[in-house]
Amino acid sequence: MPAGPGDASTRAADHGVTRARLIETRAPQHPEGVVLVLHGGASRPGRSEVSPAQLSVLRMVPVARRIAGAGRGRLAVLRLLNSARGWDTTHTPVDDVAWALREVRARWGTLPACLVGHSLGGRAALLAGGEVGVRGVVALNPWVYPDDPRRPVDLTGRRVLFVHGTEDRVAPLERSRAVAERLARRTDLEYVEVPGARHAMLRHGAVFERAAARFAVAALLNVAD
Repeated sequence: MPAGPGDASTRAADHGVTRARLIETRAPQHPEGVVLVLHGGASRPGRSEVSPAQLSVLRMVPVARRIAGAGRGRLAVLRLLNSARGWDTTHTPVDDVAWALREVRARWGTLPACLVGHSLGGRAALLAGGEVGVRGVVALNPWVYPDDPRRPVDLTGRRVLFVHGTEDRVAPLERSRAVAERLARRTDLEYVEVPGARHAMLRHGAVFERAAARFAVAALLNVAD
């Protein structure tokens, strides 16, 4: 696990050679909950390793900082760097989330968790939302398939937030709407559209950050949103 604020800790994921990493944004000694912040990023030929400097990773830094500030020292906020770019057929970001949650339990014991992901990270958050201890899921401009989340994922009892820009040309808004409508039949779900916002969350980025922070704090600390 991370040794100090901003330090990355690398640990071999269960499948072998490649490694997932956790980077602390805030890690109080006795947190009341934990937020895992998940990046996106498509795979690229010949470049499967995730770099802390790639844009899809860096764009989650202000999201993580906003959540940490809103938590006022009561929440641990960790950014997960996946073991590989994109979505592999044999090992996916969902596996990396499961690994990260085990690391959290090893360090702090059982804590309520909130998963906050962008793009493919949003998909990972939704598909990992059934993991033990997960109380909330935030999907920011999620890149999803129409039939996500697939069984046996069960988000019953979780709180779920979608935030999607109306000008997203990478992750279709219609897909996330369809997934949200299906999930809303069995879970507490909120869907927010951000007019004019695009996939990278550069325009109106503060809207995404504030929404994620408000939701995470409410879900984990029972603070009215």
